[in-house]
Amino acid sequence: MKIQNNLTKYLQNNSQNLLTIYFTAGFPNLDDTSIILEALIKNQADIIEIGMPFSDPIADGEVIQQTNQIALKNGMSIEKLFEQLEKTPIKTNKPILLMGYLNPVWQFGIENFCQKAAKLGIDGLILPDMPLEEYENEYQNIFEKYNLSAVFLITPQTTTERIKKIDQLSNGFIYAVSQSSTTGKTSSITTEQTDYFQKIKNMELKNPFLIGFGIKDKQDFQKVCQYAAGGIIGSAFLKHLQENKTNLAADIAVFLDKYK
Repeated sequence: MKIQNNLTKYLQNNSQNLLTIYFTAGFPNLDDTSIILEALIKNQADIIEIGMPFSDPIADGEVIQQTNQIALKNGMSIEKLFEQLEKTPIKTNKPILLMGYLNPVWQFGIENFCQKAAKLGIDGLILPDMPLEEYENEYQNIFEKYNLSAVFLITPQTTTERIKKIDQLSNGFIYAVSQSSTTGKTSSITTEQTDYFQKIKNMELKNPFLIGFGIKDKQDFQKVCQYAAGGIIGSAFLKHLQENKTNLAADIAVFLDKYK
């Protein structure tokens, strides 16, 4: 089934230099979620990923782990996030995705979660620990029922066969992890990484791919855009939020201007 939502439509019309921003809901403060979301919509972000904090974010580096802990301490939960999104209706053609881990979504109820997310204007889900086979056998019909794209991650260790399988099951984009480590590493992009990016590009997948993990500045962003449809920035943005809390909306605009 072909899904048509803001993500698929946006990617049909925009295929280069896509700036995707990840932020953790409930960070720096519990009620900042709506302020950050609105600022990203109004400014240079192309795709927005809202992180659902989890107590054990295994794929994430120190920065995102810390923001998860702060957000949970602030009182953030899936229920609270949905409540915040209800109070601030999403009015944009920019894709909005939720990113987190399967366990809290499973506890909420997969169908209940998808139904609620779709009703609130969410276009897709990124659940890095959701097994591909489990999605195909148990959840794909639910995602499609609510017009939600499923975004899967690949790494330098992912086999060609598995990448093709992910491409077949995806409706939107593929999230290419730039390195075999957690998020937020500060080293520059290596030749080994660019060889990996080129390999994916040469596969001519039906879905575009975006590169995330370790994109710390404009130079890194421009480099990954030579291979992919765009880059995903998380840790660098969260550090900026941590250091610039006084006027979030204005400071977010300044941050995004550095990349575009």
